[in-house]
Amino acid sequence: MERPEEDGDDADPRTRFDPTSFVGLLIGFATQAQIFLGVIENPLTRKKEEVDLPRAKHMVDVLGMLDKKTAGNLTDDEAAFLKRILADLRMRYVQAVSGGAPPAE
Repeated sequence: MERPEEDGDDADPRTRFDPTSFVGLLIGFATQAQIFLGVIENPLTRKKEEVDLPRAKHMVDVLGMLDKKTAGNLTDDEAAFLKRILADLRMRYVQAVSGGAPPAE
């Protein structure tokens, strides 16, 4: 669901990010998982946090639950995006658990 055009908003609607959209929700969970995996820095502290595997697993599990609960109710783009981020985060989690360094962003 795109937000309506605002006066003076000439940004390309395909590149605008709506944090209140389903994709915005997914990005929020994925960002938290990446912070907990030590892949990216925390945007609030601007530092990479210590790896927190239980919290990372929780975020990945939440995304997995959303994948199951929303099956058949998403647009093709939303479903594909969810599958991609879930596969990426699961791979990064397995690497972290096995002691491998996660790929850099």
